[in-house]
Amino acid sequence: MRIEFSGGAGTVTGSSHLLRVRDKRVLLDCGLYQGRDEKDKGNDVFAYIPSTIDYLILSHAHIDHSGRIPLLYKRGFRGKVIATPPAAALCRILLMDSAYIHEQDAEWENKKRQRKGLGPIEPLYTAKDAEGALTLLEEVDFNHPVELFEGFRMNFLEAGHMLGAAITEMYIQEEERKIKLVYSGDLGNQGIPLMKEPVEVTEADFLIMESTYGNRLHPDNQVEHEELIKIINDTYRRGGNVIIPSFAVGRTQELLYILNEFQEAGKLERGVKVYVDSPLASKSTAIFKEYSRYFDAESQEKMSRGDHVLEFKNLFFTESVEDSMKLNRTKKGCVIISASGMATAGRVRHHLKHNLWRSECSVVFVGYQAHGSLGRIIQDGVKSVTLFGEDIAVNAKIHSFSGLSGHADRKGLYNWVKAIRKGPKEIFLTHGDPEASEALRELLAHDGYNVRVAKDGDIVPIKDYVKLVPKMDDFDLEKRTVEAALSNLRKKEELIKYIETLDFQRESADEILESMENIIKKQ
Repeated sequence: MRIEFSGGAGTVTGSSHLLRVRDKRVLLDCGLYQGRDEKDKGNDVFAYIPSTIDYLILSHAHIDHSGRIPLLYKRGFRGKVIATPPAAALCRILLMDSAYIHEQDAEWENKKRQRKGLGPIEPLYTAKDAEGALTLLEEVDFNHPVELFEGFRMNFLEAGHMLGAAITEMYIQEEERKIKLVYSGDLGNQGIPLMKEPVEVTEADFLIMESTYGNRLHPDNQVEHEELIKIINDTYRRGGNVIIPSFAVGRTQELLYILNEFQEAGKLERGVKVYVDSPLASKSTAIFKEYSRYFDAESQEKMSRGDHVLEFKNLFFTESVEDSMKLNRTKKGCVIISASGMATAGRVRHHLKHNLWRSECSVVFVGYQAHGSLGRIIQDGVKSVTLFGEDIAVNAKIHSFSGLSGHADRKGLYNWVKAIRKGPKEIFLTHGDPEASEALRELLAHDGYNVRVAKDGDIVPIKDYVKLVPKMDDFDLEKRTVEAALSNLRKKEELIKYIETLDFQRESADEILESMENIIKKQ
C-alpha cells in the first residue's frame, strides 16, 4: 500500500489523496483548486489516470474537496463515489452549480478570444459531465461500516465541519498485515451552530490530517457573535449596508442560526432586513432543513419546541438576477449574505462593487480567505481593488471573524490528536498554508509524534520492512550496511520492497540493487 498526495498538500484547496491498495486505487476527495492555487497549479491536469480509479471516498461536499469529480468523470472515471447522505444531497446542487460557472466562464472568455481572432476554449467541465458524475454517488451513513473490496473496510464518523462532513476510518489488510488509516477531512470548530462536535478517534496507525488553522487560535464564539450583531446595528444606524461574503453551504446556514437567536432576543435592530442573495444558498438551506436530523442536540431541542432555527422575520431569499440587482440600488438597512465565501466569483462581487467604496458600509469576512483570493486581498488592507474593469476604493469598514470558521483551530487539532490513545505511527499534515502546517508539525513533534508535512507529489509507501534490515538513509551506503542488508534478505524481491519504503521511485529499485551489489564486489 502507498499514499500519493496529489492535491491539498501545501495548500488549503484542491484536496486529493490517492491510495494504492492491492490492485485497487482509492481516491480521498477530488477538490478544485481555488484562488492563488488555481493560478499556480491549474485544475485541468490530474496526477493519476482517472479511468483507473476504483473508488472515491468524499469527506464532504465543499468544492475544494469535491469540485473536480465531474472532470474526473469527463476523463473516464466510472467507479463509485462514497459519501454520507447529506454530503451526497449537497453535492447534487454544488457540482451542478460549479458546472454552470465553468460553462459561463468559458462563454465569457470565448467572447474575448473571438474579438482577438483566437479559437474557442472548452469549459473545465459541463453540466452533462456533472450529471454523469452524480450517477456514481453511493450513500453510506455515519457509523455504518462497509467493505468496499476484500481487505478494505471503511467507516464514516462525524467531523463537525459542515452538514454531512466525515472523518474516514479505513481498515486495510494486505497479506498478513493489518493497518488502520484515518483521514480527518476537515475537522469542525467547537460550538458551531447546528453541527455536532468532531468525534474522537481512539486508534490509528497512520493519520492524514488537515492543518488549516495549525498556527492560530479562534476567539470565543459567543464574543464574536455579539460583535457581529453590534457591527450590523452600528452600520444600520450609519445608513449603510453590511456585506458578508459567505460560503453558500455551511457558513450561510450558521449565520442564519445566529441571526435568528439575536432577533428572538430582541438584539437586532427592527429595521434590519437580511437577504440571502445566492440561489445555491437557498437550495442548500432547503437541504439543511430536509436533513435536520443530523443537527446537534441543541438545535434538535429548539426545533422540537417549534423554533424554526433557519427562519426569522425580515429574512428574504433572492432568486432572480433582477432581485439581486435591486439590492445594489438599496443604500441602507440591508445585511446581504452572498456567495462566494472568498469573493472569488458570484453575486457578492457585484455587492462589493456597489458598497465597498462607501464609508458608511461594512464588509464582514466569516471564513478562511485563501492567498490570492479577493477576500484575502481586501482582508490584508489593500486601498483599492478592480471589479468588473473598474477601480473600486476600499472605504468600507472591514471586519474578520475567525471564530465563525468551520475549521478546528490549533488547540482543537492538537486535542483531537491527543485523544487517539493508540498510535499513530505517522501523521501526514495536509490542507494548510506552509506556515500553518509547519507550526502544527512542530507542536505535535514536540510531544514525540512522527509528523511530516505532505508535499504535492509525495509518494509514501506504508509497509513495515524496518525489522528486516537496518535503516538506509541514502545511496552512500557503507559496506557493512549493504552486507547486512543482503545477508538478511533471502531474495531480490524483498530488497526491492524494502527500497520502496525509502521514498525512492519504484522504477529505480533494480538500479539501486545493482549499485549495492557492485559496491560489495569492489570491496
